[in-house]
Amino acid sequence: MAPGDAFRDSLRRLELLLTAWTLLTAPGVWAQKVRVSEELEAYPTESVDLRCQFIDGGGLTKLTQVSWIWEPVDGQRDNIAVFHPIYGQSFPNPAFKERVLFLHNNLETPSIRISNLRMSDAGRYTCEYATYPTGNEQGTTTLIMLAKPKNSAQVVTVRSGTRSVVVARCEAADGKPAASIKWLSSVGGNHSTSTTSGPDGTVTVRSEYRLVPTPTDNGREVTCMVDQRTQERQWVKSVRLSVEYPPSVSIEGYDNNWYVGRPDAALLCLADANPAPTTVTWSAASGPLPGSVAVDGNRLEVSKVDDAVNTTFICEVTNKHGANRHQITTFVIDALEDPSSAGVVAGAVIGSLLALLLVVALVAVLLTRGRRVQRRGYPSGTDSMATGSGGGSSNGGDYGNKARLLFSNPANAANKNGAGANNNGPIYTYREGCDATGTLTEKANDFHHHHHLHHTSAVNPPTTHDILLSGELEAAKRRKFDMDDSTEEEEERYDRFGGVGGGGGTMLPPPYHAHRGHGGEEMYLDDDMESQRDGSVISRTAIYV
Repeated sequence: MAPGDAFRDSLRRLELLLTAWTLLTAPGVWAQKVRVSEELEAYPTESVDLRCQFIDGGGLTKLTQVSWIWEPVDGQRDNIAVFHPIYGQSFPNPAFKERVLFLHNNLETPSIRISNLRMSDAGRYTCEYATYPTGNEQGTTTLIMLAKPKNSAQVVTVRSGTRSVVVARCEAADGKPAASIKWLSSVGGNHSTSTTSGPDGTVTVRSEYRLVPTPTDNGREVTCMVDQRTQERQWVKSVRLSVEYPPSVSIEGYDNNWYVGRPDAALLCLADANPAPTTVTWSAASGPLPGSVAVDGNRLEVSKVDDAVNTTFICEVTNKHGANRHQITTFVIDALEDPSSAGVVAGAVIGSLLALLLVVALVAVLLTRGRRVQRRGYPSGTDSMATGSGGGSSNGGDYGNKARLLFSNPANAANKNGAGANNNGPIYTYREGCDATGTLTEKANDFHHHHHLHHTSAVNPPTTHDILLSGELEAAKRRKFDMDDSTEEEEERYDRFGGVGGGGGTMLPPPYHAHRGHGGEEMYLDDDMESQRDGSVISRTAIYV
């Protein structure tokens, strides 16, 4: 060795010793450390940067080499990258070769980048320095590999039955971390979930939806919902259930009006089946189909109704799960003469009836009005209610259409009260028509003559008794005429009281009857007489003074 080389070597050793002594004696030397990220997340096929920086508080630590060590599981350590300032870079692990590189070619920041990540790359990565004089310094980063699940949902075709079966499946495959699956459904059912771990650390979650399938469940929706950390939002997919069942058959089109000669009658065979029916067959219970019948798929057409279609038609439908049938009996009725004119005839009949009712109502109104006008008529202002109008006659006055005679039969009176006796006094008769001078006439028990009680003459002026009696009779007469014609009930009461000789309807008989007396004189007998305890007979309506 040359003297100069020996001197330089001695100086280098001295420098190293001084540096080591400085590091050992300097304050805070044990506070030196390696700065790294504690945790990183990454996805397969992506890249990740693992950063590392040596923090030297005093600047006296000598860095000799840096290494990256991968720990996939506890107890397993593999070097994947090494940097030496003199010997350069090294990548000893074949699994990371050509996928790892140093971002900076120095010891102070030996950060690395791992490309084309795999799920198996997850684990702890340690950045470890070889230093002088303190020895090794390190920092560890945990790499978490995330995987978005591959979500799917599908329906399972089943046949209707009585057992609970799987009708839909939902799956979140190869995800990390594991996903969670929920179901949303309007049908009554339940679900079960299973989990399977893969060799690369991924997890597959499967869920099955079960129910007892019925034909009504076919086509109804169930919804699968998947939640997982790597998803920005919930994954949702709906599927329609597929429940297969044999046909259910019905026949439409018969309206109970198949008459002889009717054209274009038809029956339609309807089938509810899954899958769709493969065959539809028409037949008749009486034998072959009538000649007037034509079949077009599920439609049976009758060109013209006749007695031959008075039978039972059968429709049979088949699919892969079985066959079913339905039948209907058609009845043929006699042909209508002119079905379209039925409404016209009915309208004419109804119109005639309405016209007839209108005429009857009009006639009834006219008759009733005439009868009421007649009943309400009063004598003229110059006539007396007791005497009537027109003056007297040979028999003592002109009598009107109403008169009332109050008397007792002389024979009966003789039998009851002695010969020729009248217990009730004189018999007074008032009439609508009387002579112009008298208001009341008195008939003695002798029916052969009568004389006026009062005469309007100077010789026999009317007494107070006569005036009162005449006023009462006139008031009674007016009460008979002053009737409210607004109600039929009071009109009937009036008819019963006075009777109307010329009424248009059925009337009760009048309370008096005309009889012929001696000499052909017309007299009126009242039938409202009432027997008394003393044997006499009096009127219930007459006024006695």
